[in-house]
Amino acid sequence: MDGDRRRWRQCLLGGAVFAVCMAGTTLPTPLYGLYQEKFGFSELVVTVVYAVYAFGVIGVLLLAGNASDTVGRRPVLLAGLAFSAASAVCFLCATGTGWLYAGRLLSGLSAGLFTGAATAYVMELAPSGGATRATFVATAANMGGLGCGPLLAGMLAQYAAWPLYLPFVVHLALVAVSAAVLARLPETVRDRQPLRTVRPQRPGLPPQVRSVFVPAAIASFVGFALFGVFTSISPAFLAESLDVHNRAVSGLIVALAFFASTAGQLAVGRVGVGRSLPLGCAGLLAGLALLAGALWWDLLALVVASAVVGGAGQGLAFRGALAAVAAASPPDRRAAVISMLFVVAYTGISLPVIGVGLLVGPIGLEGAGLVFIACMAILVTAAAGYLLRRPVRARA
Repeated sequence: MDGDRRRWRQCLLGGAVFAVCMAGTTLPTPLYGLYQEKFGFSELVVTVVYAVYAFGVIGVLLLAGNASDTVGRRPVLLAGLAFSAASAVCFLCATGTGWLYAGRLLSGLSAGLFTGAATAYVMELAPSGGATRATFVATAANMGGLGCGPLLAGMLAQYAAWPLYLPFVVHLALVAVSAAVLARLPETVRDRQPLRTVRPQRPGLPPQVRSVFVPAAIASFVGFALFGVFTSISPAFLAESLDVHNRAVSGLIVALAFFASTAGQLAVGRVGVGRSLPLGCAGLLAGLALLAGALWWDLLALVVASAVVGGAGQGLAFRGALAAVAAASPPDRRAAVISMLFVVAYTGISLPVIGVGLLVGPIGLEGAGLVFIACMAILVTAAAGYLLRRPVRARA
């Protein structure tokens, strides 16, 4: 019994380290307006700075996504914390947009290292028979950490001194504590190999997975695109169109989307994999419709509703997509297929966001948002229609 209690304590500490790293990736979200005022750049630059993060994540997933299976979980996670700290230093030293690009890229590298390794580590630290609860810890740490980043930065920027510095100083302190905690946690990979044995993994797609992968990938792409656009342009929309200049409120609204995603992912256990994908697509479509209404009528209530409904739909769709794709994949190709799904998802964070930034100049923020919503609605409707014709079979 004492052994189980100790293992759960280690599992929760691992989840806390996971949450600290992920919080660092969304920390700048409510601060972009201040950087715009300080450096005088356009909304396009904001979206490109945001999207650079996704390129870092994709690069790590393709080149070193399986590194922790080889060299061990703790060395990879310590490297991820080092990249997270370096990202915070870039933002602290920022004297121009180049520092912001570097900070976001380093943040993406940290998230890429943590995404798979920390999820596996949290589950391996749990006692035998605790897989379901450990999955909850990993899910809550991942999406909850992403939500805590803008919430923390928004609160500090609004109610404390040095809004462009204090959030990153606090994060550096949390990273230092996390590194100390991680150093005391046990390694869970027994047969470790030298770093030179790590090889880039090529995402693969076996023929039997394609019918499941296509709708799962589309839903994942749209869900992450919604998050990407919501977190990159919603603070500007709130300030310019709704006259909401309170950065704590902006951070809270963005955080709601991630917290709702956590709830959506946790609901998959009750809803079932077979129904979570189409229901998630419906939630995404409703979230897009609410966001369109918010842009058209300039209503704060619809922005909040879009964050909650769209976030829950994203959580349902993405966890359902992961479960369906993993179940359909042969065991020896499962990691490669899941990596491919993550690559598609993180592409959704980058390309549509940059597209919106390009459209802001000629047609304005609201117009660019409506074009994005129309394109994403077409994609998610196509995925939902495919799923209705060919439902995903729920498998263990």
